[in-house]
Amino acid sequence: MQTLSRRQFAELSVATVASSLLPLRAWAAGSKFKIGVISDEVSEDFDHACYVISKQFGLHWVELREIWGKNLQTVSDDEIARAQKILAKYDLEVTDISSPLYKVDWPEAPHSQYGSKEDLHGADETKFNQQQEVLERSISLAKQFKTNKVRCFDFWRIDDVKPYRKAINAKLQEAAEFAAKQDVMLVLENEFECNTATGREAAATLAGVPSRNLALNWDPGNAVMRGELDAYPGGWDALPKDRIHHCHVKNAVKDATGKIVWSPVDIGYIDWVAQFKALKGIGYANGVNLETHWKGGGTPEASSVRSWEGMKKDLQQAGAI
Repeated sequence: MQTLSRRQFAELSVATVASSLLPLRAWAAGSKFKIGVISDEVSEDFDHACYVISKQFGLHWVELREIWGKNLQTVSDDEIARAQKILAKYDLEVTDISSPLYKVDWPEAPHSQYGSKEDLHGADETKFNQQQEVLERSISLAKQFKTNKVRCFDFWRIDDVKPYRKAINAKLQEAAEFAAKQDVMLVLENEFECNTATGREAAATLAGVPSRNLALNWDPGNAVMRGELDAYPGGWDALPKDRIHHCHVKNAVKDATGKIVWSPVDIGYIDWVAQFKALKGIGYANGVNLETHWKGGGTPEASSVRSWEGMKKDLQQAGAI
């Protein structure tokens, strides 16, 4: 074994400490993933949320859903301009517009038990016949915030979706083709209260919608919440990997009563180290965004800080940053 002089040891120690103190932003910039956070999960104060994401978390990407307590569907031109200045101030880019598109009842089906909830991130103000306006507004927002992706859903969950599945798929195909003409991709989120909730359901939906402009926003936490406890690796294994173009990061556990509840990213059914490794393995190079949901930290910001700590640790263990 080679021995080091006192001077060489001191120089090595200084270099090691210096590298460990490099801002995470520098490490994250070297990742193939676009690592970000849904801003309103941290704070409805958009400036403060961007400060935390950029300066405290050291990240370069943000997903936009609500700013200043308003869904993007309802913000004014002045608020958009203000948000653009804040993004520039913190050197943040937008991965996607997290729109409420198709988070409504399918008109020909019985009213969904999930459709009456109030916290729909703006979707409660829309009806089925207004969804074309939501789509066009979302595409406009994507262009204004310099992203080419819009998140969507496939309608509130129906007890028996089979009679309506073909028509729903046709609507998704139509929307994807419309968006493609404006160089914007739709990313369908598997949402536990919508008709595509699990990995296996997402695989079936994608198979039924041939447009390559409809991709998947993979959310294994949502799949667990719907009861797919093996979302990774079981649900993941069912997915067509070339159609995954966005990813939400959160986790869930069973509480003392046996109910599935949200948890910090590094605790729960999803082995995020393994999931991040699997994403790396397919050459994934799109958004990987924290969607905290867990509220155990006391405040949204504190909960997000705790969840980011776990997510960062898992990304590091996976060799993703």
